[in-house]
Amino acid sequence: MRAIQITEFGGPEVLKVSDVPAPVAGEGQVLITVDRAGINYADTHQVENSYLSKTELPLIPGGEVVGQTADGRRVVALVGSGGYAEQAVAHAPYAWDVPEGVSDGDALALVLQGTTAWHLLKTSTHLQPGESVLVHAGAGGVGSLAVQLAKLWGAGRVIATASTEEKRKQVLELGADAAIDGTPEGLKDRILEANGGKSVDIVLEMVGGPTFDESFDALARFGRLVTFGAASRQSAAPIDPSRLMKGSKTIAGFWLADCFANPQLLSGPLAELFDLTAAGKLRPIVGGEYGLSEVATAHEDMRARKTVGKLLLDPTR
Repeated sequence: MRAIQITEFGGPEVLKVSDVPAPVAGEGQVLITVDRAGINYADTHQVENSYLSKTELPLIPGGEVVGQTADGRRVVALVGSGGYAEQAVAHAPYAWDVPEGVSDGDALALVLQGTTAWHLLKTSTHLQPGESVLVHAGAGGVGSLAVQLAKLWGAGRVIATASTEEKRKQVLELGADAAIDGTPEGLKDRILEANGGKSVDIVLEMVGGPTFDESFDALARFGRLVTFGAASRQSAAPIDPSRLMKGSKTIAGFWLADCFANPQLLSGPLAELFDLTAAGKLRPIVGGEYGLSEVATAHEDMRARKTVGKLLLDPTR
């Protein structure tokens, strides 16, 4: 079968189409003919071996797929790796039936980015009605869903960062109350201004480096910042514990892989997200679709912040 297999670590240039043996489903697994695979920012880290978990070669990237099982089910599945291919194998508890009213693109946006946004707001930061929420990369896969969910769940004011005027316009259309430039220089002041001069209660932060530092400085008393990525590939300054005590602030970390040991941590949120989408209350954003031979371009576009929402890979072309 055709797949993207990497045999060396590096940038997008190592992503090449290869002919590899088709996977075989073992006990407790399902074989899926892939209609679309999801492309994630985490994939760019995995390809260059800078991800949180160790990557071994050779590797077929791609953590989630949507497609058909041998018995005719339309499922969306988390596969860990192997998604950038014509066929993939998933463990049965991590393959969920896609309901009517939810498209393939919707399902791929929700299974990983959607469940991440759900846990960031409910599990990590315990959003309460009326609280202010700052969402970094509000036009991205997680951010675009987090903006909408925060509003649905009663946030008092939602502020989103985005890198271009076009993206800022888009997050406002998704329901954000304010959209600001996410450039680190002067970011704290822009956050406070967008929140009426007040610090923010919750920050969803996935850029790292000085963006993390500026966001922490904009955190209110009893505020919570959750970090779930480092898109800038920069480290934030160390936080002295005394800076947490003054203001009673909390820093949390989140990695969806920590939910994988218990499928219920995914299936419950995913069912809720499917229902919201089918009812027209939540709108996943599909930002682009690439053929298998175009996956290097997809990674380049993502790293250059040219993309919005969820990116899809079509293994048939």
